[in-house]
Amino acid sequence: MTPGVAAIVVAAGRGLRAGGDLPKQYREIAGEPVIRPSLARFASHRAISAVQPVIHPDDAAMFQAATAGLDLLPAVHGAATRQGSVRAGMEALAARKPDIVLVHDAARPFLSDALVTRAIDAAHASGAAVPAIALADTVKKVDAAGVVIATIDRTDLRLVQTPQAFAFSLLLEAHRRAAAAGREDFTDDAALAEWAGQRVTVFAGEAGNVKLTTSDDFVRAETLRMAALSDVRTGNGFDVHAFADGDHVMLGGVRIAHSRGVTGHSDADVALHALVDAVLGALAEGDIGQHFPPGDPQWRGASSDRFLAFASERVRARGGVIAHLDVTIVCEAPRVSPHRDAMRARIAAIAGIPVTRVAVKATTSEKLGFTGRSEGIIAMATATVRLPWSAS
Repeated sequence: MTPGVAAIVVAAGRGLRAGGDLPKQYREIAGEPVIRPSLARFASHRAISAVQPVIHPDDAAMFQAATAGLDLLPAVHGAATRQGSVRAGMEALAARKPDIVLVHDAARPFLSDALVTRAIDAAHASGAAVPAIALADTVKKVDAAGVVIATIDRTDLRLVQTPQAFAFSLLLEAHRRAAAAGREDFTDDAALAEWAGQRVTVFAGEAGNVKLTTSDDFVRAETLRMAALSDVRTGNGFDVHAFADGDHVMLGGVRIAHSRGVTGHSDADVALHALVDAVLGALAEGDIGQHFPPGDPQWRGASSDRFLAFASERVRARGGVIAHLDVTIVCEAPRVSPHRDAMRARIAAIAGIPVTRVAVKATTSEKLGFTGRSEGIIAMATATVRLPWSAS
């Protein structure tokens, strides 16, 4: 990891042209909020040490739900313009003094690791660089009546994308100068850098690094994303823990007061343990005991949310998404139904998925077996994940 590289992800706009009831950065594509993939990409990139989100002040709750489990700096509030929002992110990073900063629009969720690496290399080489792709279509200039008045030579024209990459001190100075001059009309940071007298270079962008602006963009993006995640897998998990002395149980990440406790691995959260095995099973990546050996003292009493967060991140590391989590708890007591919604919300937050993709059910064993004798608790879970197709 290079301490000198930071990323700003701008997500303070309202995205009204995209339609829907939510700002476009919080709408879902293939079960994942638009804002999450780019933040996750930067947060997991080995060369980036800090990721600074910039959000609208009204979106704090949606942002927290959409980014659960990601290693990010605390979000800062944006401004009325994109330029003002980027400046807010820059000022928030100023104390860290990174060498390089990447500025990216949250509405471009499909950037690759390779694009991020090219951006960093280009910034080191030139101090200011933007990803760009050549125009494939003929370009016409038209008048107010819609009449073509010229055909533009597209040879030297480029479509510019983000992340745009800069020497941090250079871009911060340009933003401060523009603010002092009352200039808030720059549509991207490259234009601001050009105004400040900086030479800006281009590097290879990606055709797939599209910006989601209209409702049609979302339809196409959903189709492309679902087609890319064509490897649908299902995993099952099962766990059981015995009752012991205590005054509470942990179930689905929720502490529930009870006349007895439970004994077992970590905090003995049978529901989360079953879900972890279900997710790992869908990935064919072993089980909870393999990754977190019960005999290892560091896991004694540990919170089980760490295990589910790990398994969920393994899905994202392979470019996939968790489509659904379903857990059934079997016990005579405690009663699960009063805590069902809290469990769903907690599981969703740990896994980084919408609560609508989490099901929690409970039943008894009709007084039969060890659960019927109130000797312990069982949990059975199913996880459905979608991965990019590969032969492996």
